Amino acid sequence: MKRLSIIALSCTLSAVVTAQVRWGEWNQWGQQTDSAYCNPVLPSDYSDLDCIRVGNDYYAISSTMQFSPGMTVLHSTDLVNWEVVGNAVTDLTQIGPELGWQRMDRYGRGVWAGSIRYHNNRFYVFFGTPEEGYFVTSAPEAAGPWEPLTCLMADAGWDDCTAIWDDKGRGYFLGTCFRDNCKTYMFRMADDCKSIDLKSAKLINEGNHREANKLIRHGKYYYLIFSEHQHHLGRYVMAKRDTKLTGDFKEEIQLLLPCRESNEPNQGGIVEGPDGNWYFFTHHGSGDWSGRIASLLPVEWVDGWPMIGDRSNGPVGSMVWQGAMPATGQKKLSIARSDDFDNATLSPQWQWNYQPRTEMFSLTERAGWMRLYAFRPLEPNNLFKAGNTLTQRTWRTQSNCVTVKIDITHMADGQHAGLCHFSAESSGLGIVQEEGVRYIEQHINGRYHRGEPIEQSYVWLQTRWGLDGMSTYYYSLDGDHFIPFGHPYRMVWGHYRGDRVGIYTFNNQAEKGWIDVDYLHYH
Repeated sequence: MKRLSIIALSCTLSAVVTAQVRWGEWNQWGQQTDSAYCNPVLPSDYSDLDCIRVGNDYYAISSTMQFSPGMTVLHSTDLVNWEVVGNAVTDLTQIGPELGWQRMDRYGRGVWAGSIRYHNNRFYVFFGTPEEGYFVTSAPEAAGPWEPLTCLMADAGWDDCTAIWDDKGRGYFLGTCFRDNCKTYMFRMADDCKSIDLKSAKLINEGNHREANKLIRHGKYYYLIFSEHQHHLGRYVMAKRDTKLTGDFKEEIQLLLPCRESNEPNQGGIVEGPDGNWYFFTHHGSGDWSGRIASLLPVEWVDGWPMIGDRSNGPVGSMVWQGAMPATGQKKLSIARSDDFDNATLSPQWQWNYQPRTEMFSLTERAGWMRLYAFRPLEPNNLFKAGNTLTQRTWRTQSNCVTVKIDITHMADGQHAGLCHFSAESSGLGIVQEEGVRYIEQHINGRYHRGEPIEQSYVWLQTRWGLDGMSTYYYSLDGDHFIPFGHPYRMVWGHYRGDRVGIYTFNNQAEKGWIDVDYLHYH
């Protein structure tokens, strides 16, 4: 078996890269000029990436755990600037009832890593959930509409699947059984991609926490790109190859060092760029409060292997923090964050915490506003057990300010509503009503602190943070003058997720009361 050693090179190359950017302290990111970009390209929680090229366009997917709709779909024309075009899983309860508002029992689970593929003029998304198994959906366009899910394997303990077709059009599916020493198997897949032949399973990889699978074709070879973890080294990128998908994939090589100082870039898609060069669009696998953010690293084909990153100090590369734009003169796409709720459907950057109770929100009952009805949480005063919390990813940039305007006229006794942050911990600034009186309140991890009564019908709530992930809350009664309130909140990593910002309401006493949200502006 051919394999390059990583031990001797690890410390040397890490020192070279560390001097360029200290993790989390970047002042620049994404496209800088028409000809240059800086990593990260997406300083936000776009985890478990896969990426493909279709014509002159690029499409990627990102895992979403318990958030709904699930499996975010991204689009780009230059691999640096991206937009969210949709989500592939419209109803999480197709996976199981634990992912609905009635149970809310899949934090850190749910929709894990997958692969996006394009075959016979159709997009396919394959993914796994650690308890329920493997699923597939497809659509004529990346934006959807996506078909209802089909279960490919109903078995717990599998992850990080991928798929490919050979030169005769025969489909193959690959997945890892993490419960059994990370054994990775290749299966024959039906022509309609809606079933796999479990009896055809062939073991082609095993051990060392090997996962993050991607199958690609280049030249005469089929490649299995994956990541591996060893405790004393960290996680790094590997590859195996064979000229046949039915082969043994015995050739093996390391493509990228662990890069621990750069939070271990390790999972993504290797694609040819619009400039004819090759790139690795990857997440950084060691999560922090900003999640597992995304960077774009150069790829060089060496002796038929896609070597990743800066190889100036040795055959195995390391993190690259800047590079030339893969394309120039393109329309600059961006991920929407602000929303005035003027449309009859939510913009695709939004995701509910678990599958929502659909009759308890509306974008049409009051034009230009989103109405959220309050109902009882599964546990009193517990944001993690309160259905219909609307969320989106936060960003790790120098300055972030999120402001919501809320009409609280129709709140009821026992109702809480406001603006929040959460991952494994939570905080929020909002309004509570008791005995007909409304008060400003802050909560941090289930502990509530009440302030002055609020007599106005409208309130503006705001959170601000920077690169350090320390949020401070403010409120306003006129939309112009903001008053700080409560304690700062340090955002955290948890449940394989970075921090999210959200809008919530619940009522501990009864199914009663509502709020109307005029806008959320993210600057």
